[in-house]
Amino acid sequence: MDRIDAAEFVGKKRTMLTLLYGCTIFLSAFLLFQVQPIIGKMLLPWFGGSAAVWSTCLLFFQVLLLLGYLYAHWTSRFLVPKKQALLHILLLASSIAVLPITLNAAWKPTGGEDPTLLIIGLMAAAIGLPYFLLSTTGPLLQAWFAREKSGTVPYRLFALSNFGSMLGLLSYPALFEPRLTIPDMSVGWSAAYVVFTLLCAMLAWRGLHAHRTVHVRADVKADQRPSARTLAMWAILAACPTILLMAVTSHLTQNVAPVPFLWVLPLGLYLMSFILCFEGGNWYRRIWYLPVFIVWLGVMNYDLVEQIAVQGVWVPIALYCSGLFVSCMLCHGELARMKPHPEHLTSFYLMIALGGATGGTFVAIVAPRLFNSNYELPAAAIATALVIVTLVRREPADPRPRIPGYRVWLKAMVITVALISILAVAGIARQNSMHRVLARNFYGTLRVTDANDHGYVVRQLVHGAILHGTQYLYSERRRWPTTYYGDNGGAGMAVLATRHAGQQRVGVIGLGAGTMAAYGRAGDYYRFYEINPLVLRLARSQFTFLSDCPAIVETAMGDARLSLEREPPQQFDVLVMDAFSGDSIPVHLLTREAFAVYFRHMRPGGILAVHISNRNLDLAPVVKHASDYYGKEARLVDSDEDESRGLTGSAWVLIGDRADIFDAKELRDSVTAIEPESAIRPWTDDYSSIYTILR
Repeated sequence: MDRIDAAEFVGKKRTMLTLLYGCTIFLSAFLLFQVQPIIGKMLLPWFGGSAAVWSTCLLFFQVLLLLGYLYAHWTSRFLVPKKQALLHILLLASSIAVLPITLNAAWKPTGGEDPTLLIIGLMAAAIGLPYFLLSTTGPLLQAWFAREKSGTVPYRLFALSNFGSMLGLLSYPALFEPRLTIPDMSVGWSAAYVVFTLLCAMLAWRGLHAHRTVHVRADVKADQRPSARTLAMWAILAACPTILLMAVTSHLTQNVAPVPFLWVLPLGLYLMSFILCFEGGNWYRRIWYLPVFIVWLGVMNYDLVEQIAVQGVWVPIALYCSGLFVSCMLCHGELARMKPHPEHLTSFYLMIALGGATGGTFVAIVAPRLFNSNYELPAAAIATALVIVTLVRREPADPRPRIPGYRVWLKAMVITVALISILAVAGIARQNSMHRVLARNFYGTLRVTDANDHGYVVRQLVHGAILHGTQYLYSERRRWPTTYYGDNGGAGMAVLATRHAGQQRVGVIGLGAGTMAAYGRAGDYYRFYEINPLVLRLARSQFTFLSDCPAIVETAMGDARLSLEREPPQQFDVLVMDAFSGDSIPVHLLTREAFAVYFRHMRPGGILAVHISNRNLDLAPVVKHASDYYGKEARLVDSDEDESRGLTGSAWVLIGDRADIFDAKELRDSVTAIEPESAIRPWTDDYSSIYTILR
């Protein structure tokens, strides 16, 4: 009886130990991905709300993940358990000193410089050490687990880690962002991190009396080190899906709809593939995924040339996200097949992190400087195909299917798709050569194209699928304000309604092609605020709105809000706020604190015009809340499309300090009241949630 009780006690002790390891790994992964959108949201107000900020954040996280895995590998290989435990406990204690996570205002950008390195440095100062230690947890604790529970293969803990990562990622927009302010989330995350450090320190403390031994199953040779080719293949199989993840995200946000949903969905599918492949439930079969991937590769490359899915929303999302998932299942499935004995576990994870960091560096830093368009998407897909075909030839895994001539058909499909891929790249290059200008930088790809519009040649500035300005090249129409800025829209009406005998002062947040300068008269003053230096270069070299304008025209480079905060009051008669990129909104320009900055620069009787055209979000209540808070009057202006004058339909909110401003003849027949929306929580620098204003 005593022996049974002792056995039950030992069994319960092992169960509790396994539960402790599992909880610590799950919590670390959850916090690892929960902090990414939190710190990203803190950064956006300083860097223009660009989607490229997210790509740079991903690069930072991948590099820190690599350093964390390198630390886990080095300490497991070269330090005895006691020294490793003491070092880790010391680092855990030190990391608590930087909590709660905040940003140092000394890092704020000052102009239109490339912000990549600035973002990385700022994140390193704000969250570097805690994130580094969280990134070490997965491989480090799996190595400790294998050491304590001899003969146990810990790879299911890797699946658990990715499950925690996915929950951390998805719970932010669904649970935390709609309910909590940024300070609340920072404090909550920091408190959870303290719990993690205590759990991890408990496990590290056990290492003070541990021995560096791993018992080996009889059928596995632990002393057989992975070859250089195997190490390289691990890294390549990790790099390909990372490049595809970031390239697909960039393609969808630029050509479908630049909304945060399309940042989260691809990353969620990427993590899901890790979970399924390493969970141990035989979710991966090469024979299932390889044919589907080959077909998708051909369809995707054809779409990149012919743009068969560009007009819809859900079709391209389904096409590219399903292809990304299949590609990730292939690469991560092959990684799971090649996983080594736990003795070499840290080497395995180190190569995965190296591949991820390499892929992230290529997309975030190399590609924007090497390519003038999104060539990394077809290039990564083709590279993935070549890697998988190489594995199929050298390391057959599945039993040969009972299909006559299967290998012949497979080779024929591979050759065909390879030819389609090559032709696709050539087709994209040919298509890009048709643009007058195609240029790319941190903020994305811009193209200038000449087109025919009802018998007139027009020049267009386009970012992804979003039109940022149009100008007639016909001399008699060259100074016509077009697109959203016609005299039937809110911005044009505001300018015409506030004109007076003296100098009219107009501020414009968002330069585009410089269309608003078409309203300038001799003696007027126009000041544009633009964050992207490439936009300014193209507006000056490819369009003539700025050079034709008889008014005094100046441009302030950098984030508009930061520039306005530094400047003395400008006494604008009209301030136009139009810094949106399609449906992607720079939230920091719509908060209560931002409107305080705008109103500081308005003269009495002036009008603030806020562009709110959006297919997915109802921004009118957000603007209404801000105007009501400061005792201002807000009215809505909806304009219709007029193709004969090159005008597009648009929605604007005009804000003034008194109601009689809207009695001007240019406004009174076009403005309507905005119904208050009490269910919408006012946006501040500490709180905003786009999910509360979805249409």
